[in-house]
Amino acid sequence: MTENSPVTPLSGPTVPDPHHSRYAARTTAMVPSEIRDLFAANGNPDVISLAAGMPELGALPLDTLSAQVAQIVANDGLTALQYGPAQGLPPLREQICDVMALEGIRAHPDDVVVTVGSQMGLDLVTRLFCDPGDVVVAEGPSYLGALGSFAAYQAQVVQVPMDGHGLVPEGLRAALRQARETGRRVKLLYTIPNFHNPTGVTLAVERRAEILELCRAHGVLVIEDNPYGLLGFNGQTYPALHSLDPDNVVHLGTFSKTLAPGLRVGWVLAPPTVREKLVLATETATLCPPTLSQTVVSHYLGAHDWQGQIKIFRENYQERRDAMLRALKAHLPPGCTWTRPDGGFYVWVTVPEGVDTRALLPRALAAGVAYASGTGFSVDGSGHRHLRLSYCYPTPERIREGVRRLASVLESEGERARPAAGAVTPHHGQGRSRTA
Repeated sequence: MTENSPVTPLSGPTVPDPHHSRYAARTTAMVPSEIRDLFAANGNPDVISLAAGMPELGALPLDTLSAQVAQIVANDGLTALQYGPAQGLPPLREQICDVMALEGIRAHPDDVVVTVGSQMGLDLVTRLFCDPGDVVVAEGPSYLGALGSFAAYQAQVVQVPMDGHGLVPEGLRAALRQARETGRRVKLLYTIPNFHNPTGVTLAVERRAEILELCRAHGVLVIEDNPYGLLGFNGQTYPALHSLDPDNVVHLGTFSKTLAPGLRVGWVLAPPTVREKLVLATETATLCPPTLSQTVVSHYLGAHDWQGQIKIFRENYQERRDAMLRALKAHLPPGCTWTRPDGGFYVWVTVPEGVDTRALLPRALAAGVAYASGTGFSVDGSGHRHLRLSYCYPTPERIREGVRRLASVLESEGERARPAAGAVTPHHGQGRSRTA
């Protein structure tokens, strides 16, 4: 490689990078996600974006929030605009414990570390546990932000199968056994058990204990990423993995989906020894999480009916989910199947044999609709027969029109499309999420 090897900037043409030879070796794994550029479609009125998982914030009590922010700055600005503790503000950590209690977690505020969104928590946990070459097991497909963090720390990701009931225990057992037989060390299991990103399925309750027992038996720490757990459409919550095995599960949470992502407030609940190292890692990364954002969230939780607000969000997302499912049934050509999520933001679509969703994306954009190709959610670039649709942000009317446009693009491949055969799963058929 030369000193001036090319690099593709966030926008614009490829340009030489004079710093290429100076970068650390681990940066070779840091590549743009397939979805990042699709966020730009949200600003284009001619394109209906079903790609990005952006919360719909129209139901937020903005008048209440603006009054609270003004009051905070006027009355407590000298504190709220100052540095704070690296672990996060104590009152907020107590309130986070109340939030987690809704999913069966009994936690102490001392074991909570506030982070700049749960993505920061995931990155810190990966930094603490993964040396280059260590193995992380994850669902296949999996959240692309997690795959990016694991790649940045040079971990090897092994993805195991899912079906309509979530992560398949036998697939996990086989992956752990194979890693042991080949001398590779599995450090982490990364999982999104509730309303999974990207498939929308939920891990069956009866599988949860089995998966935790497997991980404990093999000395594998479980990372439970739970951004959507309170967004079940029937109001039902599921027992958090942390509630079943608190000593071997690190729980990631966030207010990005139940309040607002722009505040960038998340948290990690970890065993005490892990917590101490997380606090040290936070100090080196940010010194402390933003005090003003934490204060805003804490005042909101203390003064507003936040559970009632979550109920409003659930109802809005359920309306959008229903609009998408009806549109898919009405418009998609034969051979297409999809999941039926009971919460969260996403539907996972399988297209007929011979259709490549990544190759088809430019045509979809030209037709005025954006989606996320399934290839971005797999470490090996597979997933060409899959795509993720997000129903969280567009209005029901835009969802219906977006699906109609998508269907017209898929129908242009009609002579190649044929009904899928075989088992029904999120990978190869209409694997539906299960209400356990």
